[in-house]
Amino acid sequence: MDSLIEFVKNCIDLPKSEELKFLKLLSVKMISKGEYFIQEGEIPKKFGYVHQGLFRYFYLKNKGNEVTKNFIPEGNFVSSYSAMIAHKASIMYIEALEDSVVYEIKYPEWVKLKEGDPCWNQLLIVLLEKAFTIKETRERELLLLSADERYLIFKNEFLNIEKRVKQHLIASYLGISPVSLSRLRKTSH
Repeated sequence: MDSLIEFVKNCIDLPKSEELKFLKLLSVKMISKGEYFIQEGEIPKKFGYVHQGLFRYFYLKNKGNEVTKNFIPEGNFVSSYSAMIAHKASIMYIEALEDSVVYEIKYPEWVKLKEGDPCWNQLLIVLLEKAFTIKETRERELLLLSADERYLIFKNEFLNIEKRVKQHLIASYLGISPVSLSRLRKTSH
């Protein structure tokens, strides 16, 4: 759990008393490749920090086609956040792409912790600002950039993930067909 505490300490000044309270809320979950942290239709009551492994957020379109929203490697939080805070069913899946270890926190316990010290609201602001920036950047890329430009950004942003993820998932993330991705890969090497 040291990696999570280091992450938090890099974001905020964390009083030792709050660190101890936080650690008591964490449970370690092993999630096997192909299992879901959260599924579409589930009302999320938890979020997690990826200590080891890799996840992806994806949606199912009408005909069962999957659309990859994002990849979440080690050192990041996973959550269907808007569904969790609204107590509504998630509209996306969070799938383990590798055997993974997650430090899980139950949302009601997090809410109580947050009410006890302003440092947790500071952490939440940092995390939400990061998430908003990622979302805004991703939308701009999908709307304004070519597939080639998006692929180059993907390679720089997700170093070494290309070796860990099946090509059709990367194509889905980029909003292109696997055939188009194959062509891009040949021309960008």
